[in-house]
Amino acid sequence: MLTVNTNNGYRNSRKKTICAINMTAGGLGEPMKAKLDHISQKARSIWDSSPQPVKSFPWNKAAESFIQLIIDLVLAVMKYLSIPVLAISSLSEMSYCAHERKLFLIPIPILVGVALAGILKETALELSPLLKQAEVPWHLVAVAIFFTLIKLPGPYYPYWGRILIPHIANGGLLRTLWFAFLWYRRPKKAAANIPESVVDNFPEQNSI
Repeated sequence: MLTVNTNNGYRNSRKKTICAINMTAGGLGEPMKAKLDHISQKARSIWDSSPQPVKSFPWNKAAESFIQLIIDLVLAVMKYLSIPVLAISSLSEMSYCAHERKLFLIPIPILVGVALAGILKETALELSPLLKQAEVPWHLVAVAIFFTLIKLPGPYYPYWGRILIPHIANGGLLRTLWFAFLWYRRPKKAAANIPESVVDNFPEQNSI
């Protein structure tokens, strides 16, 4: 009676499969590395053959200016769209509370959010006093992002979470917008409140 050793056949086929996979992985990795090396050499040759004005151009400074421009555009969009979006979303959340007959509870989470925004702002300024002299109120941007992240999943909270948490975020966002308004008015106030003794130190300007 003949017996067939299936274990040896299974092991041999498994070894062949593993070897084939390893060969395929190695074959895929080597062309990719070769392509990256070719692209790197091509870019280096293009750079070496570039004229001197291209090489001496301040590319790092241009990249920093471009990134700063993108950041300014994002902040401008946030500044002009934040109030309409906040108003529309707040009305939607108030209508839900009115439907659930919990409209009388809205002032409580709003006050909590207002207080929390003040605490977060003061904490950020204490941790990094340099933020007071920054051109952009990054601490207020961070606080606004924090409350926005709390507000976005509002419909997915449990019952009481849908009623309370979005209005906590609304209170925090309202006070953050107020802080931002005061922040951007501050330089004008500082320029308008220059002491006269400072102005007297520039007689040439006074004589013009």
